[in-house]
Amino acid sequence: MKTLLRPLAAAVMSVALVGGLAAGASAQDNPKSYKIGAILAMSGKANWYGKVMSQAIEQAVDEINAAGGIDGVPLEAVIEDHKSGVAKEGVAAMNRLIDLHDVQAVLTSFSPPTLAIAPIADEKGIFLLNGGGVSSALIGASKYLFHNRSLASDLGRAAATRAHELGAKRMAQLAWKSDAGESVIKAVEPYWTGTLGGEIVATESMEVGATNIDTQMAKIRASKPDVLGLWLFSPDPGLAIKRAREFGMKMPIIGIEYNDQIAKLAGKYAAGYEYTSDYFTPAEGGWAKKFADGYEKRYGEQPEFYAANYYEGTYVIAELMRRAKAKGIPIKGDKLAELLRENPVFDSVYGGKMTFQDNGVAKKRVALFKVDDAGKGVFQHYIEVK
Repeated sequence: MKTLLRPLAAAVMSVALVGGLAAGASAQDNPKSYKIGAILAMSGKANWYGKVMSQAIEQAVDEINAAGGIDGVPLEAVIEDHKSGVAKEGVAAMNRLIDLHDVQAVLTSFSPPTLAIAPIADEKGIFLLNGGGVSSALIGASKYLFHNRSLASDLGRAAATRAHELGAKRMAQLAWKSDAGESVIKAVEPYWTGTLGGEIVATESMEVGATNIDTQMAKIRASKPDVLGLWLFSPDPGLAIKRAREFGMKMPIIGIEYNDQIAKLAGKYAAGYEYTSDYFTPAEGGWAKKFADGYEKRYGEQPEFYAANYYEGTYVIAELMRRAKAKGIPIKGDKLAELLRENPVFDSVYGGKMTFQDNGVAKKRVALFKVDDAGKGVFQHYIEVK
């Protein structure tokens, strides 16, 4: 694969992943390649996400082109940087993809930049597929926005279901003071108090990346909960777990994310923490194993679900392009969205099929994990939300 680096204004870098085939014109009548865009965290504090997502896209593009591309026309991915969730950088990246590359489909990530580019997608008719952002505010943000990952609201309801399984009645919540955190509260509270018959005894919030949450912990402890829900994302659950235990709280703690950063912050207190998540495993065999084996061979590590989502998302867009060509329809973003709604079923790298629901979110299984004494998340079972 060739990787082309293009210097741009404001020192923003665009990386074109050509999949071993030269980039070409975007003319719809006789294109040399079909381009898809991706707006990822290629720099900044969260650049790990951009690394694994772009690696997966690169692998998918190579595989698709090795198999003949889009009916003989190669696929090209142009990757842009939103600098770890900066909305204005996402807007600038979206405009470059449209104006410089005539991109009709974009893989997006992180909630703030995705929300910021949604109006542009509506105005220009650009197909958007999100495999990383989790805020429920993303639902309906654009008529062309779809999601192939579980959103935070889905994960939160699954976590509440687990708390109910454990017999808990009195839930305390600690959430990010952000769209992502608040969206989980809005989803969990009516589900917990209505469908599951529980009580919310405390709801506290923390700034993203806060280092002192003792005031919140004191209030939570005083509310005497029998379960603590953490609607936080990396690395903040680690601090919350650690301080909850150091405050003497012994109730189950259930969250919606866990990774090495969280484990490092939580230290020995991570053991016993439970969390809900999308779950990718090569043990499913078939396409999942093929992807994982190829990813490890290329990059020297096993893929996790973020990589799986962007690999899968690239294939979804490629399939929509094939459907358009088969029907003689121009490969335009609005037409790709129409084709998805017409037939919302696609192969999933997680195994079997996935179906995009009317709200644009693909229905996937949500898994429950429990952290063992070694700090490793161990799969327990899948959760069905009532």
